[in-house]
Amino acid sequence: MAAAGYFNDRSLVRVVHRERIVALSGARALLMQAAHPVAFEGFFASTASLTEPYERLARTARVLDLIGFGTIEQADRATRRVRAIHGRVRGELAHSAGRFAAGTPYAADDPELLLWILACVGDSALAVFERYVRQLRACERDAYWQDYRTIGRLFGLTTSQMPVGRDGFRDYIDAMIAGGDLCVTDAARELAVRIVLRPPVPFAARPLLEIANAVTVGLLPPSIRRGYRLRWDPASDLALRAGGVYARRVIMPALPDRVRFVAAAQRGSSSGVRPSRVASPLRGTVP
Repeated sequence: MAAAGYFNDRSLVRVVHRERIVALSGARALLMQAAHPVAFEGFFASTASLTEPYERLARTARVLDLIGFGTIEQADRATRRVRAIHGRVRGELAHSAGRFAAGTPYAADDPELLLWILACVGDSALAVFERYVRQLRACERDAYWQDYRTIGRLFGLTTSQMPVGRDGFRDYIDAMIAGGDLCVTDAARELAVRIVLRPPVPFAARPLLEIANAVTVGLLPPSIRRGYRLRWDPASDLALRAGGVYARRVIMPALPDRVRFVAAAQRGSSSGVRPSRVASPLRGTVP
């Protein structure tokens, strides 16, 4: 019998993050994170993440895989290392950005910054999942955020430092987007160009890159997209929506498990049941 983890096959965090296509949410999450100038300094400019954004994505994915599909011991060990790294990152803003003056202190383990980093990952994963896999019911979105509250505690957040339910999570994201904390700096805009427009991919992969770019740009909140000066128009939006409908109705149901699901989900099932046949406590079988 498999060792126990923080989550099981009925957990919504597994249902969402087992899908390979959810990897498309990574670039969106990075751009949302970097739109907060203090978070940008604390999590990007002060580490190798600014020059190696895709390496940051890969590291994040590995840790989330261990939390979502690994044992409690594996998850604790991975997040303990992350907390130790965060504890060493301290500094001050070199230049003013939005409402934050030059000299504003930052720390990677600041609960407000950690919450924004975590929320961007969860919100981006949901955006891709619901666009390309299936729509979640309100109770499922709530269960997903409850799983993320567990992840937040592993990274050092307390229960009181995170929104309580689905509505609180949505209100938090909306307030951050509408409030005065987010401000896309020139340095963050340069990062966006490297992530979205000119990442290091072979020429043969350019068509796939264009699809990934459209997903990233199209699913960004409009105000953040404008902050990065990324172009978007109604025709592009229509194409993105049509592609999502086609994927949900035709492509995803036809994919075999070995193609559709991440390796961690295929080998980490705590029940031994194929991932696509795991029963959900919320709506029969998923999906």
